[in-house]
Amino acid sequence: MKLKLNQSLAALLFSASVFTACAPVAEQTLSVTPVPMEVNWQRGSFRPDASTSLWIEAPEADRSILAEYLQASPLALKLADSQSGNQVVLKQTDALEGITSPEGYVLSVNSDGVRIEALSGAGLFYGVQTLLQMAADAPEGMTAVTVKDEPRFEYRGIMLDVSRHFRSKEFVKRQIDLLSYYKINRLHLHLTDAAGWRIEIKKYPRLTQFAAWRPQAVWKDWWNGKREYCEETDPRAQGGYYTQDDIRELVAYAQKHYVTIIPEIEMPSHSEEVLTAYPELSCTHVPYKQSDFCIGNEKTFEFLENVLIEVMELFPSEYIHIGGDEAGKASWPNCKLCQARMKKEGLKDVNELQSYSIHRMERFLNSHGRKLLGWDEILDGGLAPNATVMSWRGTEGGLAAIRSGHKAIMSPGQYCYLDGYQDAPYSQPEAIGGYLPLKKVYGYEPVPDSLSADEAKLMYGVQANLWTEYIPTEEHAEYMLYPRAIALAEVAWSKPENKSWEDFHRRALKIVDELKAKGYHPFELKNEIGNRKEAETPVEHLALGKKVTYNAPYWENYPAAGEATLTDGLRGGWNYNDQLWQGFVTKDRVDVVIDLEKETPIHSVAADFMQICGPEVFMPERVVISVSNDGKEFTQLAEIKHEVVRDDAVTFKNFGWEGEASARYIRYQALASDKFGGVLFTDEIVVK
Repeated sequence: MKLKLNQSLAALLFSASVFTACAPVAEQTLSVTPVPMEVNWQRGSFRPDASTSLWIEAPEADRSILAEYLQASPLALKLADSQSGNQVVLKQTDALEGITSPEGYVLSVNSDGVRIEALSGAGLFYGVQTLLQMAADAPEGMTAVTVKDEPRFEYRGIMLDVSRHFRSKEFVKRQIDLLSYYKINRLHLHLTDAAGWRIEIKKYPRLTQFAAWRPQAVWKDWWNGKREYCEETDPRAQGGYYTQDDIRELVAYAQKHYVTIIPEIEMPSHSEEVLTAYPELSCTHVPYKQSDFCIGNEKTFEFLENVLIEVMELFPSEYIHIGGDEAGKASWPNCKLCQARMKKEGLKDVNELQSYSIHRMERFLNSHGRKLLGWDEILDGGLAPNATVMSWRGTEGGLAAIRSGHKAIMSPGQYCYLDGYQDAPYSQPEAIGGYLPLKKVYGYEPVPDSLSADEAKLMYGVQANLWTEYIPTEEHAEYMLYPRAIALAEVAWSKPENKSWEDFHRRALKIVDELKAKGYHPFELKNEIGNRKEAETPVEHLALGKKVTYNAPYWENYPAAGEATLTDGLRGGWNYNDQLWQGFVTKDRVDVVIDLEKETPIHSVAADFMQICGPEVFMPERVVISVSNDGKEFTQLAEIKHEVVRDDAVTFKNFGWEGEASARYIRYQALASDKFGGVLFTDEIVVK
């Protein structure tokens, strides 16, 4: 970010009697990420050298952490016996002008050294990160400057899914090193899911003897196969788990980086691995048949509470994440125990039964001094009184929580799901789908104008998530994380008015090179291809802005621009999550009529479709294009047949007619394959 000296001060310095001593400060660039709140340049400079020492005034716990950290940093500072010049001074104080957050700091560089003041050890730590970045950017010496800085949000998080593909504790530590450098302060570990249980629970050894292991190393092979687990002693066993000592080690390591690890233990669904190891906790008591716990069974709550007791002993975090998402509830309506629970508690449907389970677990956590955190499905059937919502299905869940007086963490898939493609899919390793380039992550604004000032205070923060179904290796995980996680760090820390995409992109290019030098495996940003070329420029054509009648409705989950979508001139990008592709799921899929308003000579009618088989998005099997002058009797111009084949690619295909015709009305029909079904997505019907 470029910041210029105040013009009046520059004029004053220019008029001073000794020009060479009082020349105005030249325009400077501070290459710090996340961009700080306020920067004021001064005269002079400072260059740390071998004689530069460290002086810390802080409580002993923070003093010890910071001294150890700086001694091991590239500055290699040693603690001094007394305070003097040529020092880096860290001082924890009770008040700082203009700083309201305990994580804020003031950093000053002058010819005598560096001084960082903060209200807490965390604030000093973040000031140190800024210092380290400044020193790395100016090896010949840092220009004198004062930086006043504090975070926009208290919660600044990254989620690592270690269930689908287990990650070593060394990998987790490496990410803590890097994420804390960019002032991320929460690491959410997704420890349990169908693909594997990843934490030792001493009371239930089968969770790690059996439910942590599968015959296939790669999730996709396991998912497309029999989805079976195996004994740890099986020669085929793939997977792993963290022992309780591993967890203690990770928590301690994170604390030295002022990062809080938040564990997620899935309930009441995504629990196939548990219900195969302990089938008596399901509604049917049959292994490999259930993903939802039996909410009518008291043994379910005995199990969950016992697990959480051990989890809370390991993790000191204020919040415990309980998942709460995507419960199928398939067996609950027919389970005698679940129905008896509903009758006893006066619950009218299975949504309220899920809400009962969430409320009950929240009371248990609250009784142990903890708070419940869950995905936005915990709103279904009524939100638990003290729960915080993590909003992933868009932003409405988080906003609903805020408007009801609850805190929310925004994590919408459209901006925060780092498992999607970050560049043209054909140029990238296979991903789950989506298209989330760096610029889109950076452009996310978590607080809409619709929130009042008081409601905005309940916006606890933001989080990006790395789900790992299609990310089998640690190198691939880093490739998907960086630099997008760093863009999220700036969204979470920096005020919107201080952000600049052009400046961040410049810094991100440099950061990628720095990460590679440190042994990380980031996406090579300088080679970015960008969005689908069709999406870059609106298209002019005869049907532009013309009325479209839907004989079959579009899917309300993916409406794009509603009835204007297919003739608004806007083409879709690499994925349907850009809100430019319109989805169709009814039996007739696409069946629309365009009114050109008058009989018009036409030479072509065409539309693009996409195929991404993972989320069940397929090409049409048959397209029919017809025309009419009265809107009643149609003449068929073309019938295009296509063999739909399931594959791993992201592909696009244009289905159209070319020739000579004259018509007022154009009917475009696209039908799905009987074999695969799925969703059809199209963006524009182009008529020329």
